[in-house]
Amino acid sequence: MEILGEICGETIAPNAEEVDAAGPAHKDGRVTYAPGTQVNQDTLTQAGLYGMSLPREFGGLNFSMVPYVMAAEIVARADAGFANIWGLQDCAETIHEFGSEELKNEFLPRINQGETCSMDLTEPDAGSDLQAVMLRATYKETTGMWYLNGVKRFITNGDAQIKLVLARSEENTTDGRGLSYFVHDQAWGGVTVRRIENKLGIKGSPTCELVFSNAPAKIVGERRMGLIKYVMSLMNGARLGVGAQSVGISEAAYREGLKYAHERAQFGKPIIQFPAVYEMLSVIKAKLQASRALLYETTRYVDLYKAYGFLAESRKLTPEERTEAKQYQKLADMLTPILKMMASEYANQNTYDSLQIHGGSGFMKDYPIERLYRDARITTIYEGTTQLQVVAAQRYVTNGAYLAHIREYEKVHIKAEYELLKKELVEMTLQYEAATRLLEGKDNEYIDFHVRRLVEMASHIIMSYLLLIDCQRDSNFENSTRIYIGKAKAWNTERYEYLKSFSTFELGTFMAVKEEVVSEE
Repeated sequence: MEILGEICGETIAPNAEEVDAAGPAHKDGRVTYAPGTQVNQDTLTQAGLYGMSLPREFGGLNFSMVPYVMAAEIVARADAGFANIWGLQDCAETIHEFGSEELKNEFLPRINQGETCSMDLTEPDAGSDLQAVMLRATYKETTGMWYLNGVKRFITNGDAQIKLVLARSEENTTDGRGLSYFVHDQAWGGVTVRRIENKLGIKGSPTCELVFSNAPAKIVGERRMGLIKYVMSLMNGARLGVGAQSVGISEAAYREGLKYAHERAQFGKPIIQFPAVYEMLSVIKAKLQASRALLYETTRYVDLYKAYGFLAESRKLTPEERTEAKQYQKLADMLTPILKMMASEYANQNTYDSLQIHGGSGFMKDYPIERLYRDARITTIYEGTTQLQVVAAQRYVTNGAYLAHIREYEKVHIKAEYELLKKELVEMTLQYEAATRLLEGKDNEYIDFHVRRLVEMASHIIMSYLLLIDCQRDSNFENSTRIYIGKAKAWNTERYEYLKSFSTFELGTFMAVKEEVVSEE
């Protein structure tokens, strides 16, 4: 962490503005990084900070996921765009977890040497709905290789040397059961970059449209399991990555706002002394620390269930171990969508508020907050929009899993000085339970319409408990915990009162507006 922090502070962060201005270049079907991006890449490679979570047998550092997401957060604080390039070493996890020994030995040692990765999923007609992927994969007995044909779009770091590609291996299929997962080596040829997208933010990270023309590839794992198993695993890892990226952006936004508020004087005193400003900074910090607490808690559960998975490769798990592994996987699956949703929404809110603290200066390119504001915007969109995270979280609202998990936090011993805060959370939990009952007996459209409110209520309580638990270890979390719980109580009451007063007549009004908009189109 010290080595990474030094590189981020002395190399990556100082390069960020130049990288944002210059961006990558596209010529003759290939991409060249901005000069600063290449310096970042070379420096981290020389420091041995690629392949962090890979075993030593493949040249990795053998770290668990928690220190990896901590590192990802630090890199994102320095430059969120570059964090995408560095963070795509996640692809190695998929090869390590599901690839054959041959694939592992062929590709994994190269990750540690700084070879770049991409995950090639989306297409012009297949964005959030990956079941619609139509890039074709055809097997040739004569060569023992698969060949890929089609187009991929919005591919982060699209001209990478090692590419994981979702493609349709089964003829006459149209759903996810016809998709398999493949690895392509840039050296094999057959993939060209048609163009680089001109983006609002994260401009140092090349987002590409790719053309596959008989591109050789090797299959990862089993046929037909590409989307159902492998991409879902990769996407969960990517959502942890976006969570870390969002926390890093929030940290950078807080630091920029704090620095400016100390330096900028108005009416004879620094603006940090005005309540309107110090309240904003306090809330930014509370949201930041709540996001970080949820990031580390979620990643800890991922570490635990994956550890059992690797253990199962060497021996049979006991019944108790299998039960525990399933429990940790369920907890990771429960918390991942709310992590991705809340951390990314807070990153957007925090950069917005930090820019507001800067006033007119924040709207100019003279200050980093303008870039951070643009970089944050993508975090609620890629790797599954906020709306899709709500869909993923919905069943844990309706089946009572979030409520049960919150009840487990209630059992944690809390120091006497924080008992009143815990009492607030117990009352908020009763309110959340009452809110879930308001959906009982309602039809699917009614539930879908309101479920985001319930997911957010559960998220606020869980994040509040995690901050309260952090207070038991370190009193430095106390102020943020008090502020966050106070805000969360108000946010949840607003959602509960809206739900309570809502009627089917009002839903009918919204549906009528929907029909009106459709007819206007």
